[in-house]
Amino acid sequence: MTGTVTALTNPAARDRRSAHVRAAALHRLRERGFVVTEIAGDSPAESSELAARAVADGTDALVVIGGDGLVFLAWQAAAGTGIPLGIVPAGTGNDHARALGIPTDPVAAADVIVGGRTRTIDLGRATPVGLRPLWFGTVLASGFDSLVTDRANRMRWPRGHLRYNAATVAELANLRLLPYRITLDGNTFDTEATMVSVGNASSYGGGMRIAPNARLDDGLFDVVVVTSASRSRLLRLFPRVYRGTHVDLDEVTVYRARSVRLDCPGITAYADGERVGPLPVDIEAMPDAGCVFVP
Repeated sequence: MTGTVTALTNPAARDRRSAHVRAAALHRLRERGFVVTEIAGDSPAESSELAARAVADGTDALVVIGGDGLVFLAWQAAAGTGIPLGIVPAGTGNDHARALGIPTDPVAAADVIVGGRTRTIDLGRATPVGLRPLWFGTVLASGFDSLVTDRANRMRWPRGHLRYNAATVAELANLRLLPYRITLDGNTFDTEATMVSVGNASSYGGGMRIAPNARLDDGLFDVVVVTSASRSRLLRLFPRVYRGTHVDLDEVTVYRARSVRLDCPGITAYADGERVGPLPVDIEAMPDAGCVFVP
């Protein structure tokens, strides 16, 4: 493939590795004959606006050089348009790239785009009551893990992963069962759960295989409900999440559904690691809504 592509980058990512990934990927694309326009907003809202403008103007492809948060912004512009999304992973989690088999080396990831092979995938569309819908590619999280993210976002110290570690310890001290009302394909039930995750893809949080059997092309979500308020059991569960074997535990139930509504007072939903909004939220599986370059 050759043509005109728009590369969405993150100006806030100024560390040496991010700069190397960006420079290597852009050089490779230009070396292979692409005309590349780079866009980088000063805020997430501006990045979304620039990406939407590029898609509306008819770019041949939208290339994200960054992490899952930047891919999330790109989906808001590209979902449902047929414009292919290229991913050059440069974040800490990179769960989109992991799900699609995209290499972490920036030159190899750029060569996936050069190769021109695309695949259509399902996306999730999440709509908090009274707010606009948002698209996501991997997992929508709620409950314990979203409370951890809420707390981490309020903290100013420490930085990086240490902030999330500190927030996790604090939330473990407050661990409790939460009163959920869950609707799956129109069927509603009440339950008490520690966390409920809606998986379009299998992993989130940098390789935590919360929905290990979720597939990107089956038109269904895997809805994972964890119903234990025991700190010790929850701590034993987390290492198993990386292997995907937690779904065999008695306190974990997995449902499959095309449409989901989650409702729980005081809980916020996050998708692809980004804030969606407070519950209740309606979530729909949208077959073939995304188009991506794949190896």
